Amino acid sequence: MKPASIRDVAEGHLCAGCGVCASLEPEVITMVNITNRGLRPVVAPGETTRVSTLEACPGAGLRHDFDANDPALVSELQDVWGPVRGIWEGFASDPKIRFEGSSAGAATVLALFCVEQRGMAGVLHIGADPDQPVLNRTQFSTSRREILSATGSRYAPASPGDSLRAIESADAPCVFIGKPCDVAGVQAARRIRPRLDLNLGLTIGLFCAGTPSTLGTLEMLRAMGVEDPEAVREVRYRGRGWPGDASVTMGSGEQRRLSYEASWGAILQKHRQWRCYVCADHTGEFADIAVGDPWYEAPDGIDPGRSLIVARTETGRRIIEAAVQAGVLTATPVSPDTLPMSQPNLAATRGAVWMRIQLLRLFGAYAPTYENFALRKAWVRELTALQRARSITGTVRRIYRKRLRHRDPVRVISNRSEAPV
Repeated sequence: MKPASIRDVAEGHLCAGCGVCASLEPEVITMVNITNRGLRPVVAPGETTRVSTLEACPGAGLRHDFDANDPALVSELQDVWGPVRGIWEGFASDPKIRFEGSSAGAATVLALFCVEQRGMAGVLHIGADPDQPVLNRTQFSTSRREILSATGSRYAPASPGDSLRAIESADAPCVFIGKPCDVAGVQAARRIRPRLDLNLGLTIGLFCAGTPSTLGTLEMLRAMGVEDPEAVREVRYRGRGWPGDASVTMGSGEQRRLSYEASWGAILQKHRQWRCYVCADHTGEFADIAVGDPWYEAPDGIDPGRSLIVARTETGRRIIEAAVQAGVLTATPVSPDTLPMSQPNLAATRGAVWMRIQLLRLFGAYAPTYENFALRKAWVRELTALQRARSITGTVRRIYRKRLRHRDPVRVISNRSEAPV
């Protein structure tokens, strides 16, 4: 079933929580955090949203429109990995930024470079909420101090698209950093917002395996022996080494830790929202630059890490090369096969999405629409017969267990959150 409105997306289990719709219609839409779901748009009672807002919604669907015949693109990667103009492996030249960042600080240093050396006005991105560290907030950073304050991954609901007017009102182009769905929504929104299009100087997409709900963070805290989130001063999910431990700093200054495997692998990933299970873009295919982990080598606890840096547009390629030339980014071009080696499970994941969508439609549930993604080809080529069988049975079970055929209305209790968990 195809959603016909933003309300259908939100109540039909398709929302990615990007917040773009709230920027396009702030007088009608408010983002709220549902503790066991994620950030969701609430449409004011009696109001309807515009068709153009739905067209910009990455939860409803995505459409690739790059020129597949462009000789600058790596043709063998297009079907599974989207447009790729070049791949580098590297790190922030500043050792402090490299240490603080989740994947060697490449996204951070590229944003800094754009502001400090390319004349961009600021960076729209996500940081921890200083009043409630277990939550995120959108921030528009214009200084080095502000940009560096948001280093490290935030494995919790985030809506960086909810503040696009900060970019529109800026006096120069800006940088946008977000998850692949966030970037896709912003790129769609720029087609209907001329000022946004003018001021969107660079988009950086972060490789993403899914967004856990706030409930995931609370469970992670409990695993560290923290029962009262109000007693927490800082939550970090990664960084300060590669991949870096999850850590919590209490109000008293005491620090508690969990390994990346124990936090993400055993806890957080179990709380990913349903939309992430039917996502076709985990590597920022709509961004100018995409950044992720080169997982083809296992962390040894000594190496401070490197970033896999993918140029997806000509703008992205120029910025990467300029940052290397300026000495702020240390990076070396690598072969195209480095990307699939670094994310070995994503080709099969992309194929599984095709069948999940078919089954959602067959059972009368809402499903996203993807155009020019070659999903069926991935289903045939990338999955074994056993993987296909498991994907089908697993999806049918989830349709019933998660009640995906039933609408899930957002019940607002406060301006920050919804209902009990």
